Amino acid sequence: MLNSLTDERAEALRSCLPQDRFAAADDAHLREPRGRYAGQAGLLARPRSTEEVATLVRAASDMRVPVIPYGGGTGLVGGQVAEAGPIPLILSLEKMNAIRAVHPEENVLIADAGVILADVQAAAEQANRLFPLSLAAEGSARIGGNLSTNAGGTGVLRYGNARDLCLGVEAVLPSGEVFNGLSRLRKDNTGYDLRHLLIGAEGTLGIITAAALKLFPRPSATGTALMQVTSPAAALSLLALARDHVGDSISAFELIGAQGFAFLAETMPQVRNPWTETPEWCVLIELGMNGAQDPKDALETVFAAATEAGLVQDGMIAQNAQQGTDFWSIRENIPEANRRIGSVSSHDISVPLGALSDFIAEGNKRIAALGDFRINCFGHVGDGNLHYNVFPIPGKSRADHDVERPKIKRVVHDLVHEMGGSVSAEHGVGRLKVEDMERYADPTKLAAMRAIKTALDPHGIMNPGAVLRQPGG
Repeated sequence: MLNSLTDERAEALRSCLPQDRFAAADDAHLREPRGRYAGQAGLLARPRSTEEVATLVRAASDMRVPVIPYGGGTGLVGGQVAEAGPIPLILSLEKMNAIRAVHPEENVLIADAGVILADVQAAAEQANRLFPLSLAAEGSARIGGNLSTNAGGTGVLRYGNARDLCLGVEAVLPSGEVFNGLSRLRKDNTGYDLRHLLIGAEGTLGIITAAALKLFPRPSATGTALMQVTSPAAALSLLALARDHVGDSISAFELIGAQGFAFLAETMPQVRNPWTETPEWCVLIELGMNGAQDPKDALETVFAAATEAGLVQDGMIAQNAQQGTDFWSIRENIPEANRRIGSVSSHDISVPLGALSDFIAEGNKRIAALGDFRINCFGHVGDGNLHYNVFPIPGKSRADHDVERPKIKRVVHDLVHEMGGSVSAEHGVGRLKVEDMERYADPTKLAAMRAIKTALDPHGIMNPGAVLRQPGG
């Protein structure tokens, strides 16, 4: 049984480290971006080293006090806040923010878990290397949280998820022991890979305190284009055609629908729509090339071939860096426009590429059968990950549809499951999708996960209620 963080237990924790490591938990650490969860006020700890994290976790384990690991607070599934249960210790990694080492010749960077993602990218750039993980919250998300949730983003098509970009981790386990797995090796077959167990565990099996990250050569030239496609199916055919012409040079391939442009016009008119007439569907393509290859020439070749094949109706190829930035601004601001509109129900899903077009068509039909809603469907179509979000019509708010939200979510997730997809493509499970895990996950997988959780965290102190339901909950 877990114990609440009483004044007496808080004082015992405070005695473990210098007093400037502690503060009362503030509103910034008790809320998540969508405003659906609010944490309980308790003690906030900001350790400055792995040893200090281990000291706190050992003390919390001895007292059976729950620990909520906290990175940048940008998670969208409630993994960083606990609304109910015993009052926890909130353990923030924000003061552990050093780049420990950069090895350009090895294409490796070692960073504390509290380093902001954009700072990892900048440190790689200073060494003339690329760290390709990129997402809308990169200015505040921290690399430990990115790994704990196995973050995706726009570069998964070429470089993979956060899991694929990590060679090793250092972590504090629920016992307070330190796992010294900060390896720079690319080949190591010595038993179970605990790195991959901790990545994606959302802080339920331990706290990642540092990571050895993969770097890549920086493309010598980048090209960006917007191409109007006839349908999501045509977008997938365009991707296949582009791969035939440019191979693995495609760094991003993003699907954008007309509703996304409409929301930007409604909430962020400063984001310029480059189309005279907004298309029903378009894709944002980015190529990164090296050597003498010219990405603009390659995009022109792809555009000509796609037009001839009847896949593309119109297109624009960025002629300079600013135009490329402007194109990306459309895609990167859609999540913020969504937030300002206020979704009734948001869904981070993936389906097999071959089922993507059918999913969109059938999903729209099933949502229409529930009532009058707007749907903004966009995302990383190259890896099958869609953000399929349902919104109220003008004049209504999401609060007007609170009673319908569970039904909408169930309809979308049932369809995803029917099509062999995942109800959590890149945002994690957190607390928001625990019930979904129980409904859709393979029972054998769930049983194995519970056994692993019990083995590593027998007292259940690490982020209780996230990913797996707390026993008795």
